[in-house]
Amino acid sequence: MTDRAGTPAEPDPEPERQREREREQEPPTERGPEPAGSGGSADSGDSGDSGDSGDSGDSGGGDSPDSPEPADPADGGSGAPAKPRRHWLRWTALGVSVVLLGAAGTGWWFYRKLDDNITTDTTAADELRRYEKERPAAVVSAARNILLIGSDTRSGEGNREYGRDKGTQRSDTVILLHLSADESGATAVSIPRDLMVTIPSCARTEGGGRTREQQAQFNWSFEWGGTACTIRTVEKLTGIRVDHHMVIDFRGFKKMVDAVDGVEVCLKEPVDDSDAKLKLPAGRQTLDGEQALGFVRARKSLGNGSDTERMDRQQMFLGALVNKVQSDGVLLNPAKLYPVLDAATKSLTTDPGLDSLRDLYDLARTMRAIPTEKVQFLTVPRRPYAYNANRDELVQPAASELFRQLREDRPVVVRKAEPDGGADASSDGKPDDADTPVPSGTPTFTGRNAAEGVCA
Repeated sequence: MTDRAGTPAEPDPEPERQREREREQEPPTERGPEPAGSGGSADSGDSGDSGDSGDSGDSGGGDSPDSPEPADPADGGSGAPAKPRRHWLRWTALGVSVVLLGAAGTGWWFYRKLDDNITTDTTAADELRRYEKERPAAVVSAARNILLIGSDTRSGEGNREYGRDKGTQRSDTVILLHLSADESGATAVSIPRDLMVTIPSCARTEGGGRTREQQAQFNWSFEWGGTACTIRTVEKLTGIRVDHHMVIDFRGFKKMVDAVDGVEVCLKEPVDDSDAKLKLPAGRQTLDGEQALGFVRARKSLGNGSDTERMDRQQMFLGALVNKVQSDGVLLNPAKLYPVLDAATKSLTTDPGLDSLRDLYDLARTMRAIPTEKVQFLTVPRRPYAYNANRDELVQPAASELFRQLREDRPVVVRKAEPDGGADASSDGKPDDADTPVPSGTPTFTGRNAAEGVCA
């Protein structure tokens, strides 16, 4: 048909445009193969330049209905569905999450338990605030001075067996622990309980009222006015600001020793002391908590029976305990650390600045970083009191020199006493051999360090 004579008719463009619109509206063909005979002939015709449309259909991307699905690389090329493996991964992730949450919850429970064990001494803090103006100022703020008090109270679980509870307590042991500002050393100074000192006027712990300022033996300060009175007495005696304090009783001491599986000591002679509940053979041996308590408290059956020798023995034992804790890695082993912390916190009373597990851990971390040879123990220079040989008094100027070094955070050197010198030979705190050279300007006192072996 022609539009006019001699002119062939032009093809109608409408059908071609319709096919183009249909191709544009079709979704992408990235799904599986289409069944044979489906409406894809236009694409097949476009790509069948070889002229063999049948071959093009067989090889052009797996259009056969019998072709399998492509294998998923995640399934190792097996062609199996990935759904079961995804389920396994989900359950594994869920299990790991539950374990982690459980561990975190258990850790938090242990932390809260230990934290709640600690008793805060707010009474002492309130009393000390009343006398803030008369207390010495800290000379080196970064240094810390902690007063450690061993209470001889018979009240409380496990303490009654050491005597009748008279409703009062005295300080069986008092140690002023100085930690240097750069955390390079620690010096523990024992203060004899029989040392004659000036005890200030204090609020009574029993019966109300106040005591008057008077000259008396040191451990009465704890019996009369408790921790606050003891701290004020120490500050008046030394001029050193006490930053923190800890009070621990018999039960806590025993449990701490048991928690580290005992502490090794050496005895030159056997011991049989009914008052200290101690019976031991001579020689090297490991003491459990009960034996250790008797060892550090005994007076009549060990040595010459003096309080001087008892303090030396306490220092030796504490040094061995520090060495045991550090050498056994207790502070880095949660399984070993928890029993020690549990024992300590249950029988520990501290000021508000040390009444949390975090505060105690920071203190333990500081001690762990100090080499054992830099952890030193000594007793304040003293001699028999002029008016009563059963009491002590300070030796001057040696005592003032020691207090000044600690107050200003300056180094102190300690040396072991001569084996046959006796307790009284070194009671003045001066070197046993004055000719032995020491660093210029560094005072030397009789004592020991934690690195020394207990049987040395």
